[in-house]
Amino acid sequence: MDSVSASTHAYDEVRAPASRAPRALATEAVHAGRDDLARQGLHAPPIDLSTTYPSFDSRAEAARIDAFAATGAEPEGPPVYGRLGNPTVARFETALARLEGTESAVAFASGMAALSAVLLARASTGLRHVVAVRPLYGCSDHLLTAGLLGSEVTWTDPAGIADALRPDTGLVMVESPANPTLAEVDLRAVAHACGSVPLLADNTFATPVLQRPAEQGARLVLHSATKYLGGHGDVLGGVVACDEEFAGRLRQVRFATGGVLHPLAGYLLLRGLSTLPVRVRAASATAADLAGRLAADPRVARVHYPRIGGAMIAFEVHGDPHEVIAGVRLITPAVSLGSVDTLIQHPASISHRIVDERERRGAGVSDRLLRLSVGLEDVEDLWGDLRGALGAGTTAAPSERGAAVV
Repeated sequence: MDSVSASTHAYDEVRAPASRAPRALATEAVHAGRDDLARQGLHAPPIDLSTTYPSFDSRAEAARIDAFAATGAEPEGPPVYGRLGNPTVARFETALARLEGTESAVAFASGMAALSAVLLARASTGLRHVVAVRPLYGCSDHLLTAGLLGSEVTWTDPAGIADALRPDTGLVMVESPANPTLAEVDLRAVAHACGSVPLLADNTFATPVLQRPAEQGARLVLHSATKYLGGHGDVLGGVVACDEEFAGRLRQVRFATGGVLHPLAGYLLLRGLSTLPVRVRAASATAADLAGRLAADPRVARVHYPRIGGAMIAFEVHGDPHEVIAGVRLITPAVSLGSVDTLIQHPASISHRIVDERERRGAGVSDRLLRLSVGLEDVEDLWGDLRGALGAGTTAAPSERGAAVV
């Protein structure tokens, strides 16, 4: 079978419902989206870079386009056009849906493109009101607050969700653990409070390795795939795992707006999923160790580390956080997270700068808060770098007691 035939054949096979015994997450991470390869004589998934696909039957093409316009379902048979779908991207979508335990997943050019598509899909039905819980990723907060897509947001705490719902509420959005404070919410309780309104849970920090929000009642699971799913700091992407009905609406929005994931990015994300459980568990073990050491350091005022674990730490220092950023040598001072190397950043200056200062502080994002994305380096090397940077950030420890982990 030539590469083009293999690619279009795969497009049908990876979309077909799998009939098999349940597999462990680590097994799914390696094999989901690739189950058909051996039968085609392939080992690595092919990358299909075509933007368009030939068809000599224009009447059949018209029928397929009409079917897509009606429901957003994937067209049967070979691909039509790169904005409608791509075989390589379809493999990543299939794999992520299996990891999250949903019927479908729809990939986009970035996490913000994915969130924008969800908001547009709800607004197109007249449901423009969103109930959201802070903190969220700074750009998600800004997109909702600024109303750039015509949405109106009511901010509340988890206990106030039910009271904040209105007849025109189309979405409830939470992030758990939240960016950057790592605050957690009870997803099952939140989903119950939502009633019939879809709950969107941003699962970027936890990944399906640590939690699967769909199992707790979330209808939509959002990922900035740029982070842990890719895992190497070299690809941008976003994805929403959901039921097939909502996936159809998202595909229609993606087709209309053009926020498509590039095939090469789809290939890299699929490759990233194969090592996701190993990476997340290894980095989480190091992060838990570092969280304990930071909590015992008198130069640290407070440490935030999630109950479910994970590779993210947030901590507040007594001294100047900007000097800590300037003082690292091994750790990379940069935005983003989830890479194999450790990153540190100052949220109030960068990732959450766009959020109103009063709202930012009210959500727990203090000016002394630092966010650490722990990678795969040796814990002793990381601690040596942090210890030196903390020395650069403070002239004297205010006490000999360390901080509590919250």
